[in-house]
Amino acid sequence: MKEKKQTIPKKGVSTGRIVFMSMIGIVLNLAGVHLAAKFDLPLYLDTVGTILTAVVGGSLPGIIVGFITNLIKGFVFPEEVYFGVLNMLVALMASYLAKKGMFRKAFKPLLTIPVFALVTGLLSAMLAWFMNGCKMGLVAQDFARFFYDHTQLNEFTSQIAGEISLEFIDKSITVTLAALLLLLVPKSMRSRFKPDAEEEEHVATERKEEKTKCRLISLRTKILLILIAASLLIAGASTVISFMLFKQSTQEEHVKLANGVTELAASVIDGNRVNEFIESGDSLKEYRDIEKMLYKLKNSSPDIQYLYAYKIQQDGCHVVFDLDTEDLPGEDPGTVIQFDETFLPYVPTLLQGGEIEPIVSDDAYGWLLTVYKPVYDSRGNCQCYVAADISMDLLSKYGFSFLARLLSLFVSFFILALAICVALVNRNVIRPINKMAYCAGAFAYNDDASTAENVKRINELNIRTGDEIENLYNAFASTTQQSVQYVEEIEHQTETISQMQNGLIMVLADIVESRDKCTGDHVRKTAAYVRIIIEKMKEMGMYANQLTDKFIQDVIHSAPLHDIGKIHVPDNILNKPGKLTEMEFAIMKAHTTVGSRIIQEAIDMVPESGYLEEAKNLAEYHHEKWDGNGYPHGIEGEEIPLSARIMAVADVFDALVSRRSYKKPFSFEKAMSIIQEDAGTHFDPLVAQAFIASKEEVKKVMDEFDKISNPYGEEVDIDGSSDQKR
Repeated sequence: MKEKKQTIPKKGVSTGRIVFMSMIGIVLNLAGVHLAAKFDLPLYLDTVGTILTAVVGGSLPGIIVGFITNLIKGFVFPEEVYFGVLNMLVALMASYLAKKGMFRKAFKPLLTIPVFALVTGLLSAMLAWFMNGCKMGLVAQDFARFFYDHTQLNEFTSQIAGEISLEFIDKSITVTLAALLLLLVPKSMRSRFKPDAEEEEHVATERKEEKTKCRLISLRTKILLILIAASLLIAGASTVISFMLFKQSTQEEHVKLANGVTELAASVIDGNRVNEFIESGDSLKEYRDIEKMLYKLKNSSPDIQYLYAYKIQQDGCHVVFDLDTEDLPGEDPGTVIQFDETFLPYVPTLLQGGEIEPIVSDDAYGWLLTVYKPVYDSRGNCQCYVAADISMDLLSKYGFSFLARLLSLFVSFFILALAICVALVNRNVIRPINKMAYCAGAFAYNDDASTAENVKRINELNIRTGDEIENLYNAFASTTQQSVQYVEEIEHQTETISQMQNGLIMVLADIVESRDKCTGDHVRKTAAYVRIIIEKMKEMGMYANQLTDKFIQDVIHSAPLHDIGKIHVPDNILNKPGKLTEMEFAIMKAHTTVGSRIIQEAIDMVPESGYLEEAKNLAEYHHEKWDGNGYPHGIEGEEIPLSARIMAVADVFDALVSRRSYKKPFSFEKAMSIIQEDAGTHFDPLVAQAFIASKEEVKKVMDEFDKISNPYGEEVDIDGSSDQKR
């Protein structure tokens, strides 16, 4: 098995390099801001460094650059702090587009301009709209006003159109500058600044086919989801609490404003002349003087919607003072205004001259906070009430603005914190675990060299996180080393057992063979011929589907057992010098089925001994013939197991060239010619062809055994007239 080359993630970007890249990006961004201010351009030009840093170094340095850039700008332009989230989103988009190859060729970066303009323009418009009290404003105000004045768009859509137009011009300049600066960055530097996440993604892509089917979601994604869920939960709670506190604080400020205005108004109204003011109104100089002072009080704050003074009677509210507004003129003095249903619960208290808590109402006059302050005469009697209505609509607008700013800041810090957390998780958790997983997945026990290389690779990981991951790595490295040693011991023991097993097979075969005084080294020679035949067949591509490495080894190892059944043949038949009778030959033929039964009993005791299955086939079928005239079953062709067809050729050839008590040995040439003649009748023609093609190797084996068994070169039978016993 060929060992698959393993790709191990390289060392990630150092903190020093991230800081270095971020500083360069911040300088480029601030330089762009300075140029825009110097030439009074209605542009931002504050993302050149963000895009360049994100493309070269990845999302984390780009996010840091975007965050710090707007933080610095906030010291001069406080509103810019809230737009930092857009700068950080530009970093995320630039990093993603860079991974997709949008910054690899000269003109491809220009294709990203509409993407940047559309996303940042839309988000910027929405953020500016809510921050400005749901009306047009901020940097793109002139652009928005142009669309509003020259098209049928409303204010909100005009704000969006204006922001997108401004962003398109801004990003066209920004992206072009970033692309030109990118050409100055050497490719070697880009590779050094390649972030961890990109390396992990590259390696994961290379090994995608090795992922298990049970993996539904990666560990990085799980941690990311947990961080996002926790952050959103905390942010949601914080936002709700902050908004509630903001609303409560704003309402308290409104109450303080209303109390202050009504107290001042009550101090300027002469309680002794209230009835006179109701009857005569502005015909009195004193009335007009008080009214002027009341107008000054009302105009002192845009939050004061209405300011008036009523004398509460059983029949309704009698107007003393009612100041005009832009939308609604005031009622004349003496006018009686009927009580509203929502006002009825407070009437008894007011009729008695008592004070009531501030009232929040939402009716035809709008969402108002009303504070009533009594006006007393010189004897301490309540003559009327001064009321100030504070518009709560402004609170709603302030609320939208507050939420927009709060969410903008939260998203900015959220993206920054998430990017840092992901980088730390990648470096201290994901990368070490992946390194161990990759090494474990590529570990192979093919040979001593590859095993040693795999162990060395694991030791070279040198994971030092100082936590449970390092403990896991140390345990992993130690276990691997121990496993290798254990496997080596098992392999050594297996090899010893295999050698012992093969030796026992040969000894057993020798014991059986020693009873037959005619066969000599028959089992060894036939085993050698079987090896020669089967290797030649594999070389010639014969029966490629069957000739697997395991099959070959099983046949070679079990070949000596093909005549194991002769152990049940009586000596007088086994060693008879003459021709066997029909009954004796029947007993002799039974050695095939007897041998099969003996081996089957061994298989039943050792079920997983695969080589015994082929030994059983060899013992039972090696006397079957291709044309169906063999024994014990008379089967033909490929019904005969391949191993038995191979043994048939080796067995007959050895019988032909060996001395027997009833015949002299045939010559090599004569024996080979018989094999060739019987191909297609006695023998599988392909097996015979492979045997004949290996005649040189066969002759060499035959000669080596002849030197041992026939040292004096006795005469051989050339014409082949001698009788064959078996």
